[in-house]
Amino acid sequence: MTEKRTTLTAAIASIADGSVVALGGNTLHRAPCAAVHELIRQQKRHLELVKTAGAYDVDVLVGAGVADRVSAGFIGFENVFGLAPQYRQAAEQGRLQVKEHACYTIITALRAAIQGVSFLPIAGMLTSDLMQARALKTVLDPYTGQEYAAVQAIRPDVAIIHVQEADAAGNGRIYGSVYEDDLMARAARRVILTCERLLSAEESTQHPELTVIPGIQVSHVIEVPQGAHPCSCGDLYSYDYDYLARYIEACNSPASYRTWLDKYVLGKVATR
Repeated sequence: MTEKRTTLTAAIASIADGSVVALGGNTLHRAPCAAVHELIRQQKRHLELVKTAGAYDVDVLVGAGVADRVSAGFIGFENVFGLAPQYRQAAEQGRLQVKEHACYTIITALRAAIQGVSFLPIAGMLTSDLMQARALKTVLDPYTGQEYAAVQAIRPDVAIIHVQEADAAGNGRIYGSVYEDDLMARAARRVILTCERLLSAEESTQHPELTVIPGIQVSHVIEVPQGAHPCSCGDLYSYDYDYLARYIEACNSPASYRTWLDKYVLGKVATR
């Protein structure tokens, strides 16, 4: 079994500035937040983030100046805290290139990359404002003559995914909703996998059918308990309402936001 275990510092150091980075999970659930915080600590810059529906992970990376482009269908804190404050402010001020998508088009773009084609057609988009917002082209079905929107492939340089369990070879298990994590893993050039618990080789091989992210796609594996915090992680823990409330409050001013980053991300005091 190829050993892929490493440290979070080393794994994130392998990501170059300007990379296209897909983030696993969905809104407040199973986002790779420990890795997100390490991206901030290492002062990565000019990343493009790819996500169907993001929340804290995308917002904090935009607010910290790590990401300046986002391809996503939705960024917000669900009905819990509403819109994403740093994301919205950066978009309104022109500091962020918002590559507007529907979740459907992000999924289609990832599937196109998986299939090795430059685009895939989708139905039901021709009357959407996204046709103009994304400058989507159209194609004609050679069999029926029907016109379809053509969604360009997205091939991330790296996908960062947090799972409940993984072995040292990178075989990852997800319990509960998979979201688009399996698509991101297959579409990306490589995967960085953080996990709540590291499996032994024996445990992993006893039930190979539980593997969702095959190790062949993974370049780095890191055991990070609570690695999705402050987001939830399946049945292990829920999202941290108090932490997120402090975050939203800190977004009221640049000074309070910088203080929050110093305290909770850069590690100048205890984070929990």
